[in-house]
Amino acid sequence: MAPPATKSSRDSLTGLPGADAARAELTAWRSGSTMAHGDRPAPVHAMMLGLGRFDTVNLAYGEAAGDGALVEVARRIAHFAGDEFDEGDWIAARVGGGKFLLAAREACSRDRWQWLGEALADAVALPINAAGEAGTLRLWPRVALIRALPGEGPEALFDRLAGAMERFEGHQGRRVDWVDRDLAVAGRGGAEMEADLLAALDRDEIEIMFQPQYRATNEALIGAEALARWQHPGLGRIGAGALFSIAERADHVAHLSRHILGRALAAAKNWPKHLRLSLNITPADLAVGGFAGEFRQLVRSSGFAPNRLTLEITEQVLLGDLERSAEELTALKAEGMRIALDDFGAGFCNFRYLKVLPLDYLKLDRAMVEGIESHADDLAVLRGIIAMAKALGLDVIAEGIENEAQRGIMAAEGCAYYQGFLKAAPMSVDEFSELVG
Repeated sequence: MAPPATKSSRDSLTGLPGADAARAELTAWRSGSTMAHGDRPAPVHAMMLGLGRFDTVNLAYGEAAGDGALVEVARRIAHFAGDEFDEGDWIAARVGGGKFLLAAREACSRDRWQWLGEALADAVALPINAAGEAGTLRLWPRVALIRALPGEGPEALFDRLAGAMERFEGHQGRRVDWVDRDLAVAGRGGAEMEADLLAALDRDEIEIMFQPQYRATNEALIGAEALARWQHPGLGRIGAGALFSIAERADHVAHLSRHILGRALAAAKNWPKHLRLSLNITPADLAVGGFAGEFRQLVRSSGFAPNRLTLEITEQVLLGDLERSAEELTALKAEGMRIALDDFGAGFCNFRYLKVLPLDYLKLDRAMVEGIESHADDLAVLRGIIAMAKALGLDVIAEGIENEAQRGIMAAEGCAYYQGFLKAAPMSVDEFSELVG
């Protein structure tokens, strides 16, 4: 990932780098290093995402709702990029109003970049729980794609992307388009990708990865979060967010989720008894009647002790029916499982969740970690969240810890656990088995 922007170069609302920081990073890429495995400069791909008719959100619901939506869009873009590009250089930035830039410097086919634009648009278009009285919002994102020309500077890149965004105004039905439209590829349509996914599930090609988790005070390994990756034969690596987006269009989220949960439980069965397994629970999981009973049976048949499980849920899971979700999670907690509210601090959290849900942990979004070692206001916000968690009897887990200074602050402030590239990136089942011995 690109180095974090300084405080002055970050967008004050979303926390993402601003337009100047994006230009600086693109300039550095143009004049900087080549790819590690060859002498040819790494290609730069970029996409600009704009929110169609976003001004109507502010007019209809007020600026608080609009600001909340922008913060949530920024979070989704950053998480999407982290899923797809954690092995390469990338930057996500807010470049003005309702426009965002995502750029990556890595080998990438035009087919893959086009598909990633579609997947990001899907992720941003999911419902948003807005601030105030706006309720649930849906935004209409449009994405312009580009592959930088050799030696092309950031100003030319931005100008060409902006021109493509303007073309959208006359094509209301078009969602993703290339700057150089004549070079666009046919790509794999939704139906083809859905068929590919079903075949991959049948052939057991969805890989389980584990992100190690550590105690903040002494850095002892305490468990891991299960993640999913798919190495598509044509498009390359597909991260968990895009993977579930495909499954949602095919109405196979429950199938994919059960597959991942079952494989993760099987892989963790022989871990040392002191290690915990964290599993992500999807909206489709909790939407199924009797989910708690089905999941209880899945855990029992796996042989993994339920009191070693942590179930991670996000705000997206809770948009449907909070009370029924709370009932399902309470039933699972009665089996000894623990519940974590994931991505806390990203967007405008509905604090009612903290009252209604049977929580054990708050899991801080990586955005809450950035800047704590160098900016007093970021540290003050972190202290406030940890103090609130302590008052509610909840432990805090931090994600995105990338340096020793961040870990030290987290430990000193009372954060119990962490995960991040400081200690370990997501790793394969075999690599994690080697780690635990």
